[in-house]
Amino acid sequence: MERLKKGAVIGVRGAVVIALAVLFVSCGVADTADVESAEEFRRAFLAGERSWDDVLERAAMEGEVEFYHWGGSEALNNWMEVSARPEIERFDIRLNLRRSDTRDVVDLVLADLAVDRGPGEGTVDMVWINGENFRTLKENDALFGSFAALLPNSRYYALDPDDPASSVNLFDFGTPTELMEMPWAAFQYTFRVDTARISPEDVPGTFRELERWMKENPGRFTYVAPPHYIGTTFVQTLMYEKNPDGTSYEPFLQEPHVLGPEEFTRLAQPAFEFLRRVDPFLLGGGGTEGQRGNPVYPATAGALQSRFVGGEVDFDMEFGIYDVDRDIRSGVYPETVQNIIFPETGMITDKSFLAIPVNAPNPAAALVAVNALSSPESHLSKLVDIGYAPGLDVPLLPEEDQDLFRRSAPDLRGVTAEELSRREVPNVNAGLVDVIDAIWMEYVAERSNRSFEDIVADAWSSIVR
Repeated sequence: MERLKKGAVIGVRGAVVIALAVLFVSCGVADTADVESAEEFRRAFLAGERSWDDVLERAAMEGEVEFYHWGGSEALNNWMEVSARPEIERFDIRLNLRRSDTRDVVDLVLADLAVDRGPGEGTVDMVWINGENFRTLKENDALFGSFAALLPNSRYYALDPDDPASSVNLFDFGTPTELMEMPWAAFQYTFRVDTARISPEDVPGTFRELERWMKENPGRFTYVAPPHYIGTTFVQTLMYEKNPDGTSYEPFLQEPHVLGPEEFTRLAQPAFEFLRRVDPFLLGGGGTEGQRGNPVYPATAGALQSRFVGGEVDFDMEFGIYDVDRDIRSGVYPETVQNIIFPETGMITDKSFLAIPVNAPNPAAALVAVNALSSPESHLSKLVDIGYAPGLDVPLLPEEDQDLFRRSAPDLRGVTAEELSRREVPNVNAGLVDVIDAIWMEYVAERSNRSFEDIVADAWSSIVR
């Protein structure tokens, strides 16, 4: 109910702004472009009929932008305040930062559309997004349109479908972006250990070795519970290694209707059997073969990190190759924490994006804000200050700027860029994510007595469209 009330308030505010614009026109202060509806502006911009100066003028008239983003990192939250805010507000646009779980934002956009809050009448102007959340908005025709290549800063991004280097920008968890979102940051799933407790030479390199380590060190490992994306990615990484056809990710990139539930069952079952088998050796699991205690699955990445820093477990995991350096410098981690190469068979890498809903209340301001956050200066700031690998394509920058990015990158703390690059693998198709989460919940968390085949079949029939 609160969400709908908020959307209604913003819709009224948008109407007031347009009414004021009409008044300004009557006084000769504004031109016709200022008073066109949000839908008229959207269509004209996507058709290439509005110059960037037109966009800037309308953005200043709108005067604000509602930016919804994940707020689980204080380092990111601080960067938003000290870097993103002044970068956007220099265009006379007030930046309203809304920290929220991305799934909740997707639900908010869809709820607005369900009650006919169309272009200019929604709640959300822009959202940090990727994966199944982007897929959901795209499937529901809830996105602004193919805007990315129309932004001035798009020249720093590989967006040519004929160029293989563009694929990471043009596909999001297997879903074609169709330029409906702008790459914002690149992330690789990394594990880290405290070398004061466990030597890098002794850490496992594969899940097979991890299982052996867990049995030798019961209670010293756990992972985040799906559907949190850190936990889901842990399961996906395991699925790649345990693929009975070899350590391969290719089958999991297929659309669900192509892969089918029977083939998914065959490919994924070894990974889920692994998860049930190691349950007794997780934190709180009891430590006895075949006798499950009460395994602890932290609900968030922050909760796992707290247990790692507190010495309860010996492994932490997150997306972000520079996070260790950042967290050491900020005092979250001790100096002895390092990244490790795990698993050697493949470390999932993906990009996150900035998207604009079709019913953004301030569409021009959203475009200006996305463009501002897409500049080399903004990406360099994000890299240096919080260790977010750039979402732009560094080779497209002038040579001196490329050198600056290379020299400014934080320490990788225990690994090299070459080692990480050799292990990069893509994420699963977004259409499989909710299936994986549902299977994990029943087969692993609830320890269901039903067959794995039946659990998959039910999850598939209820989720896959």
